[in-house]
Amino acid sequence: MKSSKRVLPTLGAIAALVLLAGCASGGAGDGGKVDKLTFWLSTSPAQEKGYQDLAAAYQEKTGVTVDIVNLPYDGLQTKLRESAQANSLPDVVRAAGIDPIWTKKTVDLSSIVDDQANNIDQDIIAKSDDGTVTSIPSDVTAAGLFVNKSLFDQAGVAYPTDPAKTWTWDEFLAAADQVKAKTGAKYDLVFDSSPSRLRAYMFTKGAGFMQQASDGSFPVDGDTVDALQDFADMNDDSIMPKSVWTSGQDPNALFKSGQVVAYFSGVWQSSDFASNITGFDWASAATPADPTHATEINYGGNIIGFENSDARGTAAKDFISFMYEPTNYAQLVTTNGFLPVETGLDISYPFESQAAKDSFALYQEEIDAADPISSSYAKQSARWGIEGKELGTDPTTTEVGKLINGDQSAKETLQKITDYYEKNVG
Repeated sequence: MKSSKRVLPTLGAIAALVLLAGCASGGAGDGGKVDKLTFWLSTSPAQEKGYQDLAAAYQEKTGVTVDIVNLPYDGLQTKLRESAQANSLPDVVRAAGIDPIWTKKTVDLSSIVDDQANNIDQDIIAKSDDGTVTSIPSDVTAAGLFVNKSLFDQAGVAYPTDPAKTWTWDEFLAAADQVKAKTGAKYDLVFDSSPSRLRAYMFTKGAGFMQQASDGSFPVDGDTVDALQDFADMNDDSIMPKSVWTSGQDPNALFKSGQVVAYFSGVWQSSDFASNITGFDWASAATPADPTHATEINYGGNIIGFENSDARGTAAKDFISFMYEPTNYAQLVTTNGFLPVETGLDISYPFESQAAKDSFALYQEEIDAADPISSSYAKQSARWGIEGKELGTDPTTTEVGKLINGDQSAKETLQKITDYYEKNVG
């Protein structure tokens, strides 16, 4: 929940943060040459490699060292808050979100975004009213459909892999029912219990789910109510198990059991499945369009530079600019297995699994074909941070769970969700 109170860091925490940031060392407190930058992120060792390679290339070109500090995911946002209060922010960060406590201390990155040579997708960039850009996505993620290929093949049922020739939700469910009946699978589908995945479903149904109007409200129409009811109706312990959305059962584990025909999740599962599914073949299938071709495009991370001084702010921006030069950025996303925010790149992912390669290729096609509503939440949430607003804990999963259990109607569910959003970010 949004709170007007701020918890001040302890003196010990401040001291630790000053040491962690290294006082943004390397000279140039208020001017002069900067020879060292600090870059905080939270990622796996495999994905840290791309950033380490980038830092090495930058040092070779400029002589400036980029000290990368890989922090635990749960602690990064907290450390950023505390470091902002202690005036010990890093020079650059890859953050999960935008925090109002430090947005006024950031470098404007609009010139990097507006540089046509970078080919950054403008549809996914959040700009303030004056055109300022606080952050650039490091990469994007997208929601989509995975299928148990072995079950489809066993049943002799086809599935589309071309977004231009996709199916509707009714067509998908009819195909999944056939597969389930012919193979003895337990469920047609599992669905991540996530507001993000629900938004993707609602967008494909043509519903303007949680779209903020200019007055700050979140209007709800009949189509949105109907689409949410359709989603709840699928949670009937036949098409989908109720337990995922009502009691937190793990959909990833259910799909890996081999007893589920399909799984609606996101691109990040591709690498996991390539490494950890050995009992059956899997594949990505085209996301149903009913009638809208959409997904939920989110930011994998937000690249932000801080204005710790004029010289340090300029140095941070120079490094970020280097990062988004197409040749350098292509190497970063190839090494880390990212979906890019730039178009026209030549990327060949180093996966051994053909299914993973095909999956990434399909997700890129899905993003290219997606309606602009697909990135609306990512841009909205970035703007909320710039405007000093905080959503807090999204009530969507809890409230939809109540709907699935029959405790409230779809209209009542949407009213509770919109009331919360309007109170916190309206």
